[in-house]
Amino acid sequence: MSAPDLPVVVTRHVRVADDIVHIVLESPAGTPLPAWNAGAHIDLELPNGAVRQYSLLGDPAQVTRYELGVLKEAGGRGGSRSAHEDVRAGMQLRIGAPRNLFALQPARRTLLFAGGIGITPMLAMAQQLAHGRADFTLHYCSRTPARTAFIDRLRDAPWADRVRLHFDDGDPRQKLDTAAVLATPSPDTHLYVCGPSGFMAHVIDSARAAGWADANIHSESFSGGASARSGDEAFSVRLARSGGTVEVAAGQTVAAALAAHGVDVALSCEQGICGSCAVRVLDGEPDHRDCFFTEAEHGAGGCFTPCCSRSKSALLVLDL
Repeated sequence: MSAPDLPVVVTRHVRVADDIVHIVLESPAGTPLPAWNAGAHIDLELPNGAVRQYSLLGDPAQVTRYELGVLKEAGGRGGSRSAHEDVRAGMQLRIGAPRNLFALQPARRTLLFAGGIGITPMLAMAQQLAHGRADFTLHYCSRTPARTAFIDRLRDAPWADRVRLHFDDGDPRQKLDTAAVLATPSPDTHLYVCGPSGFMAHVIDSARAAGWADANIHSESFSGGASARSGDEAFSVRLARSGGTVEVAAGQTVAAALAAHGVDVALSCEQGICGSCAVRVLDGEPDHRDCFFTEAEHGAGGCFTPCCSRSKSALLVLDL
């Protein structure tokens, strides 16, 4: 993947909830930005040099600006902190063209589940569905109203009657009853969920327990799996095209080991979310830890994300 190369100017940078800022980006020339559909995200190059992926939350019909919502992550790698502390209105940044790995599928009915900052792609989905007069409901779970981003926009939307707000600190009767909401699966109903991994796992597990087909369950994670785990062992990577062999230490990513030997791979999220670094596996048994490929694609064994995935076999042969 090439570096972000589309210039934009920040026209809004405002705190909209505890630890969440709303960022609006427009073309410096005032011209339309590349078209996109709900579920899309962009790569944003931040002032500190980090490149991070953020979902577009605005109305896909609005082509003159992109809107982002960014949560400051205390344990993050510096990207969200830069988005909060370094970005200012009037500043020029660079972005990549929108990419969509979380697009809406045709359905008679759509259920949207957002947890925390996971509301960002769901806002765009709700607006796109509303434009098409589709049948949908948006369930938004948050700790408290103070931590609920874009709550005023949701309450004022023409489709506000489709929104259900659920707060951890509110009346127990308003909390999300996942089992009840998902009790009647249907082949023509699709479910979308985005938010913290625990929240998504709860929604997805509840849907499967109720009999939902995996093909009707769609999710997007804002954080990938850990690249290092207790029990990880060293292994070797053979580069099929160049002929070299690289040793990967127990606490080292494949991408880092390759870089140390002068072999560069395209990196962006470095968490197994975006798929930018994916390479083909020619031999060996990968230990997949990404969120980009499906279980079926993992089972086929032909794909591998060196930013976070490892190897179950002593040797992994990559198409590099």
